[in-house]
Amino acid sequence: MADGMEKKPSLTVDRRGFVKFAGAAAAAVGAPAAASVGTSAAAAAQSAETMRAAPQPAMSPSSDKNTSDILVDTLITWGATHVFGIVGDGINPIVEALRKRQDKIAFVSVRHEEAAAFMAGGMAKHGGRLGVCLATTGPGAAHLMNGLYDAAYDNAPVVAITGTTFHDMEGMRFMQSVDTVKLMQDVALLDERITGPDNALMLVNRACRTALANRGVVHLTIAKDVQQLTLAADKASSASAGGRTASSWAPPMGTPPVDQLRAAAEAINAGRRIAIMAGQGCAGAVPQLRKLADTLGAPIAKAYLAKALMPDDDPLTTGGVGHLGTAPSQWAMENCDTVLILGTTMPWVDSYPKPGQARGVQIDIKADHIGLKYPVEVGLTGDMGATLDALLPMLQAKTDRSFLTEAQTHKRTWRTLLDQVEATQKGPRLRPQTAVRVLSDLAPANALFSMDCGANTHFAARHIQIRQGQGWTGSGTLVTMASALPLAIAGAFAHPGRTSIALAGDGGLSMLMAELSTAVVNQLDVKVMVLNNDAYGQVKAEQRELGVPEYGCALGHIDFAACAEGMGARGFRAASVAELRPAVQAWLAASGPAVLDVEVDPEEESQRPNKVVA
Repeated sequence: MADGMEKKPSLTVDRRGFVKFAGAAAAAVGAPAAASVGTSAAAAAQSAETMRAAPQPAMSPSSDKNTSDILVDTLITWGATHVFGIVGDGINPIVEALRKRQDKIAFVSVRHEEAAAFMAGGMAKHGGRLGVCLATTGPGAAHLMNGLYDAAYDNAPVVAITGTTFHDMEGMRFMQSVDTVKLMQDVALLDERITGPDNALMLVNRACRTALANRGVVHLTIAKDVQQLTLAADKASSASAGGRTASSWAPPMGTPPVDQLRAAAEAINAGRRIAIMAGQGCAGAVPQLRKLADTLGAPIAKAYLAKALMPDDDPLTTGGVGHLGTAPSQWAMENCDTVLILGTTMPWVDSYPKPGQARGVQIDIKADHIGLKYPVEVGLTGDMGATLDALLPMLQAKTDRSFLTEAQTHKRTWRTLLDQVEATQKGPRLRPQTAVRVLSDLAPANALFSMDCGANTHFAARHIQIRQGQGWTGSGTLVTMASALPLAIAGAFAHPGRTSIALAGDGGLSMLMAELSTAVVNQLDVKVMVLNNDAYGQVKAEQRELGVPEYGCALGHIDFAACAEGMGARGFRAASVAELRPAVQAWLAASGPAVLDVEVDPEEESQRPNKVVA
């Protein structure tokens, strides 16, 4: 705790343990983190009951501590390790509180608040912990919104903190006076104004607990003068009476009632051709998931954010599902008589079985996710690992494994087709599939992949063959451009010692390219591969599908390697098959941030699984 903070013992679950567990189970699907701040997959899977109980300091700040001090101390107590943002006069007291505690929590100065919000979400997606972003009054707060929606839609626990103008000037059209509570009301699970230090002692605890327990974004805003208000000067109401909220919390480990489990088992046992669709909600239950698939002879199709749930060469998985998915996964969904939807709300409804084709059973931690994309017969709400543990003894092992065997045959055919695509050049410029395949082959065994959105995402989702120990994330539901670089930066902060790779298109990277400077200033091992085709490639293809002339898709050429060098990073280029592999090797071996500009064929289109051609 900071100077002047008294310590009073209370018994709660080990803070770092359960915060990281919650984040991993909520969003992070990948490999073990660095020993100092990360969590392993095994640790993420353990139940709250087995976690070590330990005395924790209960905050009892001295009377000279102000609202900002209390805010930051509480974030530290909840396991936050980084705050991403840009300084500004509307948050100067909060920044000062962070400066005084920089040995416990790092303030990372970014170039755009949108990136700060992406990075906060990235701490949850890659790092399995509470993400925090900070923005100043008015325009700073408005800039956060896209990154916060991405975190909200992907169930990433994030605390967004904004400043507002002086408390007695609100509603007076004062400079930069934006009602940030109204601004955030759609994106935030909890959206509140902190009124003083006494209020902060209660409300910040509630905010952190809400973000973790409900897996989403919370927002707290504080007037700039209130940020400096001390406890001694605060006048509590008679209702407060020195009230405090608990700073203890553990992730729920509930299971559905036995009768619901039996109903699910009955539906599953009646099936002969069972397919599993698995999402990031299975992150803490991979052993149970594999046992389930093996027991039922059921192929596992992975939702986009769950690509690293299991290696792509695992015989139990057919790879991705949806518009970014694989042909064997689509085949499994089209030919199953029973589908199990586990920890996902994969957005493409045309990639689920047709209604009436298959009986459906769904398991999710959130009740409102049940039946959201497919009319399931039985919906189970509960922790994934605990629910599967309770369900598995009720299931009958399938002796007929022909459905899984047939899916594996389709997978081999699919892999042969991808190999052919990756090895075939149709023109003078590289096919993006070839570039992505070389990246997949040469990426470190513990690499973290962060994706952008566009045609590049299709190529990455299909042609990167994820290996055991690698991590993967992107913008899963908002599907927003510009996500790759800030997510990769967050991955590097969350997992020092691992190579954090951003794969982006030229359109997406150019939106937040200045964040490369953030990586340079912090000397992060961030590697950016940009598929440079001088166009918004996916929209270009979509316009062709509509039968209309291409319009508004041209970007003009950007030399991203030169831009990187101008910002103090290393720059590399590849424009031919002969140049590609040596360039990727040199780029990955470079010390610190580096950009590889790969000039790819502008006529190469992303394709649905059933349209992929060599």
